Amino acid sequence: MFDEDELEKIKKSKEKWEEENLEPTLNKFGERKEEFKTGSGKKVKRIYEPNDIKDTDYVEDINWPGRHPFTRGVYSTMHRGRIWTMRLYSGFGTAEETNERWKYLIEQGQSGLSAAFDLPTQIGLDSDHPLAVGEVGKVGVAIDSLRDMERLFDDIKLDQVSTSMTINAPTPVLLGMYVALAQKQGVDPKDLRGTVQNDILKEYVARNTFIFPPEPSMKLVGDVIEYCSENLPRWNSISISGYHFREAGSTATQELAFTIANGIEYVESALERGLDVDDFAPRLSFFFGAHSDLMEEIAKFRAARRLWAKIMKERFGAEDPNSCKLRFHVQTAGCTLTAQQPKNNIVRTAFEALAGVLGGAQSIHTNSYDEALALPSEEAVSTALRTQQILAHETGVTNTMDPLGGSYYIETLTNELEEDAREYIKKIEKIGGVPKAIEQGYIQQEIQDSAYEYQREIDEGERTIVGVNKFTEEEEEIDIELHKVDPEVAETQIQRLEKVKKERDTDKVESALEELRKTAEAGDNVMNPIIKAVEQYATIGEICDVLRDVYGEYEESSAIAMAST
Repeated sequence: MFDEDELEKIKKSKEKWEEENLEPTLNKFGERKEEFKTGSGKKVKRIYEPNDIKDTDYVEDINWPGRHPFTRGVYSTMHRGRIWTMRLYSGFGTAEETNERWKYLIEQGQSGLSAAFDLPTQIGLDSDHPLAVGEVGKVGVAIDSLRDMERLFDDIKLDQVSTSMTINAPTPVLLGMYVALAQKQGVDPKDLRGTVQNDILKEYVARNTFIFPPEPSMKLVGDVIEYCSENLPRWNSISISGYHFREAGSTATQELAFTIANGIEYVESALERGLDVDDFAPRLSFFFGAHSDLMEEIAKFRAARRLWAKIMKERFGAEDPNSCKLRFHVQTAGCTLTAQQPKNNIVRTAFEALAGVLGGAQSIHTNSYDEALALPSEEAVSTALRTQQILAHETGVTNTMDPLGGSYYIETLTNELEEDAREYIKKIEKIGGVPKAIEQGYIQQEIQDSAYEYQREIDEGERTIVGVNKFTEEEEEIDIELHKVDPEVAETQIQRLEKVKKERDTDKVESALEELRKTAEAGDNVMNPIIKAVEQYATIGEICDVLRDVYGEYEESSAIAMAST
């Protein structure tokens, strides 16, 4: 990218600067007594210059926005053409309470919905199940049947919104409910816009809200991808998620590597069932976290786009440019929020969201400053949304595309992160792929080691966390009004569930569940029979119980469980 003579000239100029300017200053004043490194532990040089990226080919490695390998963005106008979707992840209590919060956020300017489901829903249990006690409506909204979905989207037309549903093991059921609701509203499913997370591999590593063993779980992921490619052309069939690796303690490098490795696994699985790569790959999406190391995070997003584009074209032979575009959602980091001096979290979230913007995200969720203490209050989510709006409309960072592209530091970090991620992917493939690496506890152990090192650095003062291990204050009573879930939610939800079961046609429910059983036993795609079952108001627990009978339930070995904790 640079003339050899010019590079030599720059090198000599740097040496002269070091001798005449830098060394006298260092001798007189020195530097801060700390190790300069990124959040991933990569050493950071004093200054970066053209020689650091001398082997970079602009057209092959960087290019223009909207052109392969999409380092500078997947669209040719990026945020000059359209501001990212502002999507606040929310859900709690009953469907009505969440519906009310959503309408409030829409009034405040939110441009996309993002649904959080409670723990029983996430693991395919009805609210009246013994294991659901104490968890109904706590970390998300409780959804037992299509009736709850109807309440959740009351007065919200599904062809007028883009909806993201954070659901994994029971994805076919929740997506089936969404499709059934669209049809009840008179909306053509082809007009539905949104995303299901549907990323089961990361559940075995970082979250553990799995139901079935890996093999049938991957089959269900494929069922959703296949169904969406044939019936929901505007719907993202999966959100391949690195965020949860990061929340579990991974570095930015590990988040990038493990996410892309999972993506490779999903593509290979879809190809094995006979799908053409260009039929489904354009609707694959990704989900990353944004942490406080601004420059490394920006470089991570750029490296992710480039790495995925090369893999899709070179490894999988994708011909459609859209198959090579890594479109991604960013959520600011929950694990960086502190209970101490919680209003500092507003600043942390703003910088993390800035990383997402400068990195070229398609949608962003900003965490609320009170989330280290409770579910977000209305006031806190309003501040989180305003943070994005200020970034979009006041800071000027959307006026040009990839504004830090060409920075010697950013381009060097982008190159290094891509190369480091490739090395991780090679190790995983040498083990035999992601499922084998999970089975052996390799990925879990890598994340655990990074989490331990991060905490050690905080405990020993090597890493500063403002308000926690430096710039602390005497503990005072926190003057923040915390949001609390009504303890009556569970009783209300159970009563409604009982009412649904009394009012529905039991024979039709049983017939639909039997059809689902036969389809699952035959190894066929279960999406259509699930949609038929939810239309008869079969519950999520009843549907997942049928699949449990056919597929079995997954239990971690003690060795893997230890590596996951």
